[in-house]
Amino acid sequence: MQVQELLKGLEILEAHGDPSVEIDSIVYDSRKARRGSLFVCIEGYVTDGHRYINQALEQDASAILVQKPVGDLDVPWFRIADTRRGLAHVSDLFFNHPSGRLSLVGITGTKGKTTATYMTKAIFDADSRRTGLIGTVANIIGDEVTFASRTTPESYDLQALLDEMCDRGLKHCVMEVSSQGLMLERVYGCRFTSGIFTNLFHDHIGPTEHATMEDYLAAKLRLFAQCQYAMINCDIDCFSQVREAISGPCLTYGLTDQADVRAKNITKTTRNHRSGTSFDLQSPWYRGEVFVGMPGLFNVYNALAAIAAAGLEGIGLEAVRSSLSTIAVPGRVQPIPTGRPFQVIVDYAHNAVSLENLLSTLREYTTGRLIVLFGNGGDRARSRRFEMGEVAGRLADLAVITSDNPRTEDPLAIIDDILIGLTPTGGQHVVIPDRRAAIFWSVGAAQPGDMIIIAGKGHENYQIFKDRTIHFDDAETAAEAIAALEPEKNGQV
Repeated sequence: MQVQELLKGLEILEAHGDPSVEIDSIVYDSRKARRGSLFVCIEGYVTDGHRYINQALEQDASAILVQKPVGDLDVPWFRIADTRRGLAHVSDLFFNHPSGRLSLVGITGTKGKTTATYMTKAIFDADSRRTGLIGTVANIIGDEVTFASRTTPESYDLQALLDEMCDRGLKHCVMEVSSQGLMLERVYGCRFTSGIFTNLFHDHIGPTEHATMEDYLAAKLRLFAQCQYAMINCDIDCFSQVREAISGPCLTYGLTDQADVRAKNITKTTRNHRSGTSFDLQSPWYRGEVFVGMPGLFNVYNALAAIAAAGLEGIGLEAVRSSLSTIAVPGRVQPIPTGRPFQVIVDYAHNAVSLENLLSTLREYTTGRLIVLFGNGGDRARSRRFEMGEVAGRLADLAVITSDNPRTEDPLAIIDDILIGLTPTGGQHVVIPDRRAAIFWSVGAAQPGDMIIIAGKGHENYQIFKDRTIHFDDAETAAEAIAALEPEKNGQV
């Protein structure tokens, strides 16, 4: 395409050179520039793409898009007000509007995005709808699963993913839409069939994220200007603010009678060795009992969000039932099959609030001891360590303290900080710094009725130390520990 075709619709503040130059690639990393590339200079928190114009030119880039004034260059250049929005705009045009060729579901909120996307994809798949997924854990196209580096990809990478889904014959995509992704224009130009707002909690406030909670909420609400339909959790504190900001068609979900999609007669139960929740579903499309094979009231809300998205697509109740009863989300209350009279769960809970919610919820599914294994990340706020230690000591029957991602810090020093919060509670605990050894010990010590919760890393498949990063997967390690048990093993502590 000619660069002028890609820039159509953008306000050009300043231009130099031939606008008919041919472009066959778009890059925002100067190291990837080559002949035929349009290099888009993005100003980030760590570095500024404008500093790498010379490198892009040395690699023969054919045109440059900037938002800062530049001197004379040997190639055509164009200045606009915002190159983040500009990158999204040219990428959308370059790939021929792929979001418009899919039924795209966007899910935003502080918590629940990952689980709700997996639930939505599972329901769509159960109805033979070929569906892609973009999110925190992975990007999924057909049978291909690629681990994600960020929740919402940079705009060019996002458009490339959507275009690949179209090329492979997918008709639907469900994606997590983070507040950062919205604020940084990563989804600018995307057309969503539906957008879902799960909840809002105090999080992501800081110098490189959002200045205030008002800014945080405003960033999330930007999604709904790009949606044909909106779906909101009507039980959240900020519901009225969210609802007032939405001008188009809107459905609600929740537990109250006012919700369009609602759960009644909620019962905690276990079916086929899966802890979960059953409820009577009432919706504009169908009614009937649904069992969600993941424990916790928060997962009822996630399921309702997914059901609302499916209902808008005309998907039937049987697909809802069959998929949610067997749903598994990597690192989110993920059950690890044991074949024994105890349970093992892997979860991403890595702060005090999420750990308290997790332990309080899973206590109700435990007939024996509630055992929690966790550590804490290095190069992060020390207060998080004290707080998680206090929660574990107060709510668990046994805490196994180990390493998480120590990064540049001494793992033992991090453990000492956790113990500062745990020790005053009087809670029973053991310290096993090596995470693999800690998981093997915990599984070996399990008694009938016990539930072991391996918390903190969830879907991550690595462990970061000061001098190296190694492959490490909690679910994989737990499965190995279970396989290594003696045939008639009944552990004792």
